[in-house]
Amino acid sequence: MTRRNAEKRATLLWRWVVNNLAVLFLIMIVMVLAFVYAIQTFYYAGARQKLTAELTSVVSILSRYAQDSETNLAPEMRAMFESFSAKDKMELMALGVKGKIVLTSSGFSPSADTALPDYESVRAGGDGYWVGKSETGEKIMAVCADISSFSTEYSAVRVVTSLTEVDSTVTTITIGAAVVCAAILLLLIVMGIYFMGTIIRPITQISSAAGKYAKGDFTENISYAGHDEIGDLCDAINHMAKELSTAEEMKNEFISSVSHELRTPLTAIKGWAETIYTENDPETIHKGMNVIISETERLSQMVEELLDFSRMQSGHFTLQKDTMDVLAELGDAVLIYMDKAARDNIRVSYDEPEMLPFLYGDKNRIRQVFINIIDNAIKYSDPGGHVHIEATQHQGNIVVSVSDTGCGIKASDLPKIKTKFYKPNHTRRGSGIGLAVADEIIAAHGGKLDITSEEGLGTTVTITLPPGKKPE
Repeated sequence: MTRRNAEKRATLLWRWVVNNLAVLFLIMIVMVLAFVYAIQTFYYAGARQKLTAELTSVVSILSRYAQDSETNLAPEMRAMFESFSAKDKMELMALGVKGKIVLTSSGFSPSADTALPDYESVRAGGDGYWVGKSETGEKIMAVCADISSFSTEYSAVRVVTSLTEVDSTVTTITIGAAVVCAAILLLLIVMGIYFMGTIIRPITQISSAAGKYAKGDFTENISYAGHDEIGDLCDAINHMAKELSTAEEMKNEFISSVSHELRTPLTAIKGWAETIYTENDPETIHKGMNVIISETERLSQMVEELLDFSRMQSGHFTLQKDTMDVLAELGDAVLIYMDKAARDNIRVSYDEPEMLPFLYGDKNRIRQVFINIIDNAIKYSDPGGHVHIEATQHQGNIVVSVSDTGCGIKASDLPKIKTKFYKPNHTRRGSGIGLAVADEIIAAHGGKLDITSEEGLGTTVTITLPPGKKPE
């Protein structure tokens, strides 16, 4: 893996950590804190409820004693404190009229300067509830009730309990919740890293493959076992590489073919030019000039095809449309190749109808298509072969078909026959772009060019064009 790919991987992981894991971590912390707060509130509320219930019971008993005129409240209160049943869990205290603790269920009284916020709360009309620390630093909870309404010796009673056990329970639950959250977070981290790996690995492969594709090496294939969007992307890139490789091969074949096609007429022109320069025989000069003219026309046709292809690629391929006679252009194309076919011992037959609808199109381009198709039919036919040309009208359309008894086209090559640079038979001359140009021209006229063929039996090219008139 290159440093750049490593940096990309680190960036993706960091983005995932920041955008997902950090947020999830914060959410879990908030949830744990909220859970701990709820648990603590629940247990503290339970402890307060027990203290309040115990204190209410004590106040109720003392109130009944106070209502009995024959009962002395002070000794009864001392007896109650001494026999307090819950003294192992909480301590019962009584406060005098000056707000000092004068009686406890344990028998030990705190110092006189001990703060009693719960008592101060009751005297101020509050709820008499307080949570804090004792003189020894122990966390306690106190609930206080005013009894001055029925006692002249005592002003209030309070119940105090230690929160050590409650806090221990809350701490245990907190640790358990933290462990569970940590386990969940760890599991999410492991799953997230694995998931990110399934994304980063194919991205790294794609990056590596793209670098090779940029250098012209299309051999690397991206492997991905998933059937998701990344798999679709990998399949698309593999398909693109295959198509680019095919196009590169076709381009190289095209360059080789064009180089050969250019070399042959140039060699013939050069050879005959040297012969004419050294010979004075009129017959030889005449023959040589004919060859030079023929090969020059061949070169000119190839150059025109290349120029047309270049215009098609650059988007500058234009048509000069006007109302035209298809039969006139087809007849000229047939006439051009009659002599050539006769020289190659190939019979040409032409079924010409009396009339066809006029076509709104570029007559030079349409004639170029006819010339290209007829030239291919003769070129791919062997001596003694037959080329049949027919023009008809079918369902309102102009239909021109050119059939030959030549070598034909393989079924595997037929779908690619109109592809640029594609040449199914390398033993015959041609650049491999004539049919691509012809198909583009026919498509620009709103028609279609169909090819049917069977290897060894021949090929039929059918051109279908919609008639039309020049717009007003």
